[in-house]
Formats: sequence, C-alpha cells, structure tokens
Amino acid sequence: MPKIKKIPQRMCVGCQQMKPKKLLIRVVRTPDETIEIDSTGKRSGRGAYICPDPDCLNKALKGKRLEKALQRAITQEIMDTLKQRLGQN
Repeated sequence: MPKIKKIPQRMCVGCQQMKPKKLLIRVVRTPDETIEIDSTGKRSGRGAYICPDPDCLNKALKGKRLEKALQRAITQEIMDTLKQRLGQN
C-alpha cells in the first residue's frame, strides 16, 4: 500500500485560511531585522505566510496581523515594497 504524502499547510495572515505552503508567499524577518519576501521559503528568521492576493495583504496590514506575526513594526517603505512585490507575483 503506497504511503500518502502529507502536504504542509500554513495559515495566511490576511484571510486566516489554511492553504498548502506552496501556494503562499513567505514574508520573513531576517536575523539582521530586515523584512523581506522569501522566494525560496528556506531563509532563516521569523516567517509569516500570505496569499498572493493584494486583498489579503491589505487585510494583514490593516489589522496589524503581519506586524504581530513578525514581532516588529512595519514601516511605510516596507509596506510599499511588499505591495509592489505581491503585485508582480
């Protein structure tokens, strides 16, 4: 009997829904305290997952869920960068 492979699930900080990890974008607070989008999903640091949907990003920023998940205040410059990068993906 073949073994069924488990698909890792993560919760989007915007819409609060569990989705497969590969469908979400990881935002990471690196050890040197910068906030970036992790395209590989393996960078070291505290991570939060978000859907590639601008509405989810807006919900996460408006409700300060992304700040809480990353345990760091998010500046306007970082917000603009995240919105631009999510728009490209």
